[in-house]
Amino acid sequence: MAHVNITVRTLHELYQQLGLPVDYLEEESGFTVHYLEDTFKDLPFRSEPFRPNYFSFLFIKSAFGHYTIDDQRFEVTSNTVYFTNPGNYRIFEWEKLEHTCLITFGEGFLKEYVHDDVYRDFSFLLSEIVSPRVLTHHQFDQVEELCSQIHKEYKGNSLYRNKIIGALVIVLLLKIKEYFFQDYNPIYEGNRSSQIVKNFKLNIERHFRDLISGKTNTQLRVQDYADLQALHVNYLSSVISSKTGKTISSWVADKTITEAKVMLQDEGLSIKEIAFRLGFLETPHFSNYFKKHMSVSPAEYRKQYFSNLS
Repeated sequence: MAHVNITVRTLHELYQQLGLPVDYLEEESGFTVHYLEDTFKDLPFRSEPFRPNYFSFLFIKSAFGHYTIDDQRFEVTSNTVYFTNPGNYRIFEWEKLEHTCLITFGEGFLKEYVHDDVYRDFSFLLSEIVSPRVLTHHQFDQVEELCSQIHKEYKGNSLYRNKIIGALVIVLLLKIKEYFFQDYNPIYEGNRSSQIVKNFKLNIERHFRDLISGKTNTQLRVQDYADLQALHVNYLSSVISSKTGKTISSWVADKTITEAKVMLQDEGLSIKEIAFRLGFLETPHFSNYFKKHMSVSPAEYRKQYFSNLS
């Protein structure tokens, strides 16, 4: 099979591309949880190279395989936790799978159901490359119980399913922080290009926080993001594109749409106010921008969101 270096927005899309069953996954919520032994029946399995646009947590009770991130290859064994974030080129290989839980989610799910300032409390989510971490049996029992609860809610049909899952994900992230990342600062890990990517992610996060809180009403340009790191704009653009598979403009667009969707779910905010908070001088400009990326207008998105709740 030829190497194609797939870029995928969801785990569902990746599995379809790789010809794997998707019966255990749902497409719409931006969140998945399933046990890999239900998917990978024919071992060993080696994936095509791909770049995901989602976060992944692997909780490996009994398995053996390898993950390659960029040019680093890690062994993953029993009683380990493995975390990856969006953007990096990767390959996964499984030789043995008996009990391994995979949880994936997009930034939109984090913002909507976990915490709107999630990177403040969980800065490790911005890390570029983290090697698998070994848990004690007691620690693994605790995260396994949480994974089981999340899986049960995911398979259920509660009216508050995503909110319940979001609350359980907070507990899971707190446990992971307690076990591994008490003093973690993502800026001090990795090589030069990894630091540039992490700083860019922090800068984009801070800027949108300032936009939404009213500290500024002007969107940063690509040049501004380069200036924040004292880099030439072409160099920053090259590093971001090569390391994450997305341009700076794509990162900004995805962030803008994610924040817009969250604010549109607040009926107390007018579309004009949302446009202003996101740095758009004219409401029609914001509406056209949103429709270009979402195929529906902000008003239509809001209407669909609240009709789905009723």
